[in-house]
Amino acid sequence: GIVTAKLLAEKDNPKADIVWGLAATSLLFLAKEGYFQPYAPKGLEKLDKRYYDDKNNPPLWVGQRAWIASVCFNTLEAEKLKLPQPASWEDLTKPVYKGHVIMPNPNSSGTGFLDVSSWLQMFGEDEGWAFMDKLHGNIARYTHSGSKPCKMAAAGEIPIGVSFAFRGAKSKAAGAPLEIIVPEEGVGWDMEATAIVAGTANLEAAKTLVDWSVTKQANEMYNSGYAVVAMPGVAKPVEHFPENLVDKMIDNDFEFAANNRKAILEEWQKRYDSKSEPKS
Repeated sequence: GIVTAKLLAEKDNPKADIVWGLAATSLLFLAKEGYFQPYAPKGLEKLDKRYYDDKNNPPLWVGQRAWIASVCFNTLEAEKLKLPQPASWEDLTKPVYKGHVIMPNPNSSGTGFLDVSSWLQMFGEDEGWAFMDKLHGNIARYTHSGSKPCKMAAAGEIPIGVSFAFRGAKSKAAGAPLEIIVPEEGVGWDMEATAIVAGTANLEAAKTLVDWSVTKQANEMYNSGYAVVAMPGVAKPVEHFPENLVDKMIDNDFEFAANNRKAILEEWQKRYDSKSEPKS
């Protein structure tokens, strides 16, 4: 979110040659502003088609790795507080969880935005905002980092953190008393992607980086921090990564997320920003 805001502020005089590792929903939003120029990197055909812009040829953006929403649930803290283990997003709105849930602010976290966007897609606009109104009543605060809620749950600072699955799996592997919950309604996701800024004076260098970004070597490196990568057959199993998580990934409408990003974030800010933690 912070990088996207910076790029928008520089729209009339871009400082960057290439945007690398930004959420695809942010890239689509910027693409509509004419921010990028198309490029098909060498080896593009080796990637899963879900992970690059197949609406344009050559594509405006190319994805690298995906991160997927989940709930990190600290079983020890929950036992102390006599909290039942939730099974769904709707469960998190129950009164028993009041003050025991933390999630990211979508204005500053891509993970937070994918949560909000996915709820609006899964539940519909009216029901989605109604769900978030109820959830807000149970939120202790909103963080400015997508991984922080799970880190806090792992450390016992909060029993429930809405975060992403890879972070939870890593914390559990390190010994944290966590359950990584996949809500039964489905989970949102997004991917980190790259795009070349239109008009860059360093076009050949930018193309070289994009070419490298889709190689097997690069995908193997992404796998050290993400369980799902763009090149099929590369990702190794991640200990404690929920087996059914990929099956629960929603049919994400990136166009919806990009087209409505500004309005969604403004509405979210108006309704819920009072519980956001201070920015450092």
